[in-house]
Amino acid sequence: MSKLAAQDKFFDLSDYGRSFGKLLANSLKETRFTPIHVTLLFGISGLIAIYCMLNQYYIAAAFFIILKSGIDAADGELARLKNTPSYSGRYLDSVFDIILNFMFLMTICYMSNSTIWYAALAFICIQLQGTLYNYYYVILRNKSVGGDTTSKIFEYKTPKALPGESQKLVTILFGIYTLVYGLFDKVIHFLDSNAYKIKTFPNWFMTLVSLYGLGFQLLIIAILLTFGCIEFIVPFFILYSVFILVLIGIRKTVIH
Repeated sequence: MSKLAAQDKFFDLSDYGRSFGKLLANSLKETRFTPIHVTLLFGISGLIAIYCMLNQYYIAAAFFIILKSGIDAADGELARLKNTPSYSGRYLDSVFDIILNFMFLMTICYMSNSTIWYAALAFICIQLQGTLYNYYYVILRNKSVGGDTTSKIFEYKTPKALPGESQKLVTILFGIYTLVYGLFDKVIHFLDSNAYKIKTFPNWFMTLVSLYGLGFQLLIIAILLTFGCIEFIVPFFILYSVFILVLIGIRKTVIH
């Protein structure tokens, strides 16, 4: 099952790891590896990237950050191949993402001249950027005929576990998910509370929004690390947040 119907697919700048993710998922299809195992694997790749940053192996860190994006695309692909969608996998993936994002920013803070307060602000900015992308993308997925609806537009209620997963685990992970993402979701919903009423989003708009996708954010970090520009990462993501209001403004004035 594809995340989107054919007519709703767009050029996603943050999804460059999809080809690798499909290749990895296909290689694991007939094995005992589950999507949860793949999620754990991208977490390990992120931790290796942090280790490399701490030792100033910035090119290696960039490699493992990009690898993390590729592996991150594989867990969902594997779930679709094995026809084993799960809320526990969906929430665990998101929780790992936000933990790694925080650790990346704190490591960058430690290895650069940024203060912890600026690093914390950059982390908040990155999460708001990613939340805007996810907000519009999940709306599109839920409106798309035959699209993936594992992710909900409004995550306020613990979902019922799907076949093959534990309700207790879903409840625990949902609680953690709402704790770490809830405030960011509320801010974005407040800024564009009527977006869910839109029938669909144009492909060009979603491509523009994908500049805020996690994959593209990590690509920017990887590029800056590769060129030895670690000092610019924190201020860049703070300034990059200006476009949140620009994108919301475009949605409100152009897309009705």
